[in-house]
Amino acid sequence: MLPYTVNFKVSARTLTGALNAHNKAAVDWGWQGLIAYGCHSLVVVIDSNTAQTLQVLEKHKADVVKVKWARENYHHNIGSPYSLRLASADVNGKIIVWDVAAGVPQCEIQEHVKPVQDLQWLWNQDASRDLLLAIHPPNYIVLWNADTATKLWKKSYADNILSFSFDPFDPSHVTLLTSEGIIFISDFSPSKPPSGPGKKVYISSPHSSPAHAKLAAATGAKKALNKVKILITQEKPSPEFVALNDCLQLAYLPSKRNHMLLLYPREVLILDLEVNQTVGVIAIERTGVPFVQVIPCFQRDGLFCLHENGCITLRVRRSYTSIYSTSSEEPDPEPVQELTYDLRSQCDAIRVTKTVRPFSMVCCPVNENAAALVVSDGRVMIWELKSAVGNRGLRSGSSGVSPLYSPVSFCGIPVGAQQNKLPDLSLEDMIGQSAIAGEDHPKGPIPQEVHLRFLLTGLLSALPSPPLAVRMCPPLTTKNIKMYQPLLAVGTGSGSVLVYHLTSGLLHKELSVHSCEVRGIEWTSLTGFLSFATSTPNNLGLVRNELQLVDLPTGRSIAFRGDRGNDEPPIEMIKVSHLKQYLAVVFKDKPLELWDVRTCTLLREMSKNFPAITALEWSPSHNLKSLRKKQLATREAMARQTVVSDAELSIVESSVISLLQEAESKAELSQHISAREHFVFTDSDGQVYHLTVEGNSVKDSARIPPDGSMGSITCIAWKGDTLVLGDMDGNLNFWDLKGRVSRGIPTHRSWVRKIRFAPGKGNQKLITMYNDGVEVWDTKEVQMVSSLRSGRNVTFRILDVDWCTSDKVILASDDGCIRVLEMSLKSTSSRMDEQEWIEPVWCPYLLVPRASLALKAFLLHQPWNGQCSLDIFQVDYPENEEIKTLIQEQLNSLSNDIKKLLLDPGFTLVQRCLLVSRLYGDESELHFWTVAAHYLHSFSQDRQEAAPRDKVNNPLDMCYDVLCENGYFQKFQLERVNLQEVKRSTYDHTRKCTDQLLLLGQTGRCSCCWRPAQTTSTTTATP
Repeated sequence: MLPYTVNFKVSARTLTGALNAHNKAAVDWGWQGLIAYGCHSLVVVIDSNTAQTLQVLEKHKADVVKVKWARENYHHNIGSPYSLRLASADVNGKIIVWDVAAGVPQCEIQEHVKPVQDLQWLWNQDASRDLLLAIHPPNYIVLWNADTATKLWKKSYADNILSFSFDPFDPSHVTLLTSEGIIFISDFSPSKPPSGPGKKVYISSPHSSPAHAKLAAATGAKKALNKVKILITQEKPSPEFVALNDCLQLAYLPSKRNHMLLLYPREVLILDLEVNQTVGVIAIERTGVPFVQVIPCFQRDGLFCLHENGCITLRVRRSYTSIYSTSSEEPDPEPVQELTYDLRSQCDAIRVTKTVRPFSMVCCPVNENAAALVVSDGRVMIWELKSAVGNRGLRSGSSGVSPLYSPVSFCGIPVGAQQNKLPDLSLEDMIGQSAIAGEDHPKGPIPQEVHLRFLLTGLLSALPSPPLAVRMCPPLTTKNIKMYQPLLAVGTGSGSVLVYHLTSGLLHKELSVHSCEVRGIEWTSLTGFLSFATSTPNNLGLVRNELQLVDLPTGRSIAFRGDRGNDEPPIEMIKVSHLKQYLAVVFKDKPLELWDVRTCTLLREMSKNFPAITALEWSPSHNLKSLRKKQLATREAMARQTVVSDAELSIVESSVISLLQEAESKAELSQHISAREHFVFTDSDGQVYHLTVEGNSVKDSARIPPDGSMGSITCIAWKGDTLVLGDMDGNLNFWDLKGRVSRGIPTHRSWVRKIRFAPGKGNQKLITMYNDGVEVWDTKEVQMVSSLRSGRNVTFRILDVDWCTSDKVILASDDGCIRVLEMSLKSTSSRMDEQEWIEPVWCPYLLVPRASLALKAFLLHQPWNGQCSLDIFQVDYPENEEIKTLIQEQLNSLSNDIKKLLLDPGFTLVQRCLLVSRLYGDESELHFWTVAAHYLHSFSQDRQEAAPRDKVNNPLDMCYDVLCENGYFQKFQLERVNLQEVKRSTYDHTRKCTDQLLLLGQTGRCSCCWRPAQTTSTTTATP
């Protein structure tokens, strides 16, 4: 018979809560598929697919302000494996580079003691992938080697630098956003600092223009481009103009070269850097919700926008001429003269309050089909784009919004309607490219019109704001091993009780139990607990006490004390007896109450002259075993009397005894057997009282006079023959009840707020909580094992403590987090491969390098098989079984849609390479196979056809710039010159337009450029 196994493994972990204001911009979505964000001084790593917390990194001593994942833009092999590397920076200027899988820091960097303003890994270095560029206040940019913490160079500028952005098409171009303007750097190099101060330009806010006030009333968002008269100039704006601090963000557009966006609260400006002109504006109406952040896409010319109400919108550039329009549709008589981004989809807003507001947004860099919203209360909401086929006839022609069509190809290869594909794999697989003005109509079937919508696919909740009260469920024993779950109950200030499963760290249940702050929790079984809460005192000092008994499986909550609780002194503590029979309720200025937990009845209310209780604890000793022996002997005797023959006696006796033994744990419940239990308490003078409870009988057993070396007793803990008392002066008194000796230990710390023994037979470890920290003691040796002090070891203050297992403790702190630590109280992160997750996580980065590369090769090509397989054990692969099992777990964690694609015989090798590069988040291979798949298919079609086909109908995306087809690239540049020509107002701009038209072969239009420019267009002056 196989032994019964149950998963109750609990690793050291941290349950995080609400965020700090410094954490607002500390979030990043890596190519590895993981999201990292800052929570106070912690760095939290979650899986974007399952919304599970995978890792919590703790090393910073101050709030985290920036996190950045390392890029994956390099060739991976056994020498350069896939790895989870992350950089984080805090308000004290410290930068830590992490090995996230191991949970340990690789190096620490410190330049100044002020917050790091911005952080970015260099993405284009094949020789070294360890270079990290940082902005250190007030005006320094420093290039670091993140592997050795070596400073390579340092450069200072005249203005305070707020952020920077790399040109995705030219890594030598960097733009700095300063407090007064923009600095363009054109000679950035890892080998040496920039030579000069850069080209500095000033920017006037859109609202600072005098023309804005005149046009705002007469025009709306459609004419917003005309509001901005002067945007970029070499002259410093006059004092009456609004400074650049209105500009929230600066970023290059990765979808096309030499374009940049500037984000303002109510406008997004698109700049063409060749002529320093505004070529597009996204403006919000007066009643609209202002912008907070914008993320530009590279696969399509689109923008993910975050608004102040937490709504995420997707805007896609409008097609000037629909390449799929029919002859019956009339062209627009007045074509738009600027870039227009139409709203295509938006998600639901959140409820914004004083304490709940959107912090930041990140977008999936691999597929660009999902966005994650980080909220100030610690929630992470993952919104995924989904496409749906629409009815072309329902499109409104008056809206002016061009339709979106499904793309021709999937994974780089054109596919038919009957071929297997995954339309929501990425943004480029959802929608086709926007049409270029003047582009010819393609031949062939018209693609389907699609509509986009946001769907909430992941939600990670967080702990509420302090105060928090924690209590671990009863410990694991041999009797409850089949039903045991490591559950932690957390009482909140709002009156709810959260129950967490500590194996996974996920929220098990959230119960709305009370109407005011929860002050304490006591478990009555593995599936039920008692919690109490007290309202705010009135003028007489009286409160409303709420004592609720909660059944966890059903969520049913009943008032344990019935109608009692209104206008009485507050409850100070509740204590459940060792056998979960009795409950002691201690009030501030009211006698003790004793209740029967099983029947919810009051056994005894002490008299008014009963001593005021300062601390109370139940004894672990009882007489239940002797009662069970007597009951068992009585039943055996009754069984013998009913049997005539000796043969029948032996048969019946064994069956009856086995049944009795199985029901032994429930005997006292079914027969209402009340075992005798004991408890001790102390009064304000320090005198110890020992009372015995049996049924509704309460007897005073003994009284022990106060110890002169102890002050007022605040808490008591009792286990076995050891009794420990703590007082307000920080003294601990250890009583050996068997040897009748006591030993006082002055800890020289503050008030002892709580002491609690660790679970487990013979485990005499004790945790002690003070005002300024905690300590773990060994009561056998009467010596301290470990200590943690607020302000010295950690920056947070401890609010509550408990034992999780026999060797791990739980700490609730004022930063809103709950930490599960080893007995050493060292705040160390666990290895990710040692943790248990509820849902399987696809992350090949967690495998050892040879296994990760073997898994990649297995997914790419299986020449030994006639058909692709997803069973690694069928391969004669010389590897140990443990590694094979880990590889198979990764294969099993793939979604059914991905498995269907990989098992499809019609899925070509090139498509498979492109899909695997997306699964691995391999940046370099994704770009390589996108271009390779396009041209391999294009060249194969040219060989099959007699005449070369028009490749512009399914061109390569413009984000690949000079790698695109000549015809498509030429048409795109011609469209760009048309916009520049409309906006020209100076001689330099006119000359640039003429040069571009000559290069594009438009000689006939060159003379038109020398006509007078429009006076109403947005103009700029080149510095």
